[in-house]
Amino acid sequence: MTTRPNFVIFLTDDQGYGDLGCMGASDLRTPNIDRLALDGARFTQWYSNSPVCSPSRAALLTGRYPGNAGVRSILAGHRTATGLPATVPSLASVLKDLGYQTACIGKWHLGVAEGSRPGDHGFDEWFGFLAGCVDYYSHIFYWGQGSGHAPVHDLWDNNREVFLNGRYLTSLIAERAVAFLQRAVASGEPFLLYVPFNAPHYPLHAPRRYLDRFRSLPPERRIMAAMLSAVDDAVGTVIRELERLGVLDSTCVLYTSDNGPSREVRNWLDGREEPYRGGTAGRLRGEKFSLFEGGIRVPAVMSWPARIPGGQEVHEAAASFDIVPTFVRAAGGDPERYELDGEDLLPLVTSGGLAPQRDIFWEMGVQTAMRRGRWKLVLRGQEVEGATPQQDVWLSDLDVDGGERYNRAADFPELTEELRATALSWRARIEERWRQEWLPESRGSTALG
Repeated sequence: MTTRPNFVIFLTDDQGYGDLGCMGASDLRTPNIDRLALDGARFTQWYSNSPVCSPSRAALLTGRYPGNAGVRSILAGHRTATGLPATVPSLASVLKDLGYQTACIGKWHLGVAEGSRPGDHGFDEWFGFLAGCVDYYSHIFYWGQGSGHAPVHDLWDNNREVFLNGRYLTSLIAERAVAFLQRAVASGEPFLLYVPFNAPHYPLHAPRRYLDRFRSLPPERRIMAAMLSAVDDAVGTVIRELERLGVLDSTCVLYTSDNGPSREVRNWLDGREEPYRGGTAGRLRGEKFSLFEGGIRVPAVMSWPARIPGGQEVHEAAASFDIVPTFVRAAGGDPERYELDGEDLLPLVTSGGLAPQRDIFWEMGVQTAMRRGRWKLVLRGQEVEGATPQQDVWLSDLDVDGGERYNRAADFPELTEELRATALSWRARIEERWRQEWLPESRGSTALG
């Protein structure tokens, strides 16, 4: 048996910073994920690289800013929609070249058309759906009507459409993940298992047994708690199988979310037009689609019993694009061979080394943001999707104001102008690359996800 580590990535969809027991939630229970945090490192300042799903997934799987990976917006879900460019290496393709077995079980949302699917980006096996969201029981993508596309069934097993009507998708994902683990461990070669759940993204569905665990909660919070409880059970199922197979100690596990909680009215499923409040970003300002903290700061836990000491709380800023360089280095590869924007976190989590000293940037529509140490700058920030920006420039000291309640731009004009110029220069480079490299390929956008 090889001594190289295995990797498992659990990714949830629209899970807010405060929607996890180990992140402070007291009204829902996530004991399996909380145990991962207890046995490893819990990140208190982990970021998605985008406040929406397709760009954040592109960043996680490529180690690049979304604009450098060719995916800057939510990708379409109809069957001719393209996505992540084939020229961009993914974590799966890099690890596959290093002798790893690779599987994607769950939500893809990086392209639907042939040539854009998981198998085209380094995954030996894949099972799940390709669009941004599906009904949890019928596995139908209903949300293309606005762009002239009819609802379409969307469940696949290695590029073959399969019909499993009535099977709850969160549980089905766990079942298929376990089956892959059994085959992978039997082969004796290391593996990457990417498990992107669709929960707790709308439509909000959960089996009765999960709803019954939270009878006392208001309806919108009850369904959120139930869906996350199902995710927690699925994570527990996979972790127990790793332990049963004797590979838990040699497996590096990451759990995180793609962006902050959704306030979209379609969460209600009853015609209401008021914002949905079932998920929470805790004390953070903003939500999905926003570059304030609530849209991009997400839960994150990393566990690797053989290398990462348990009980850690990591307060340094890190982001999902750090996963590719971290995992490639751990696998014995050389991250310097690839174009990467993220940094290797292994020294930080394994031996208490220093966090990478760098600026981190975001862009979404008219919004641009950056973080430098304790300072966070948001330009034309929107707390909710489509809102008129209340302030063109917002500067926060996150060490004392994690909720971004107080604008310090007028108090620190020189710092503000320096950060503003830096952020706009970064954004200009993204825009130029988009025009020169990605725009001619018409990276898809505008569907819901």
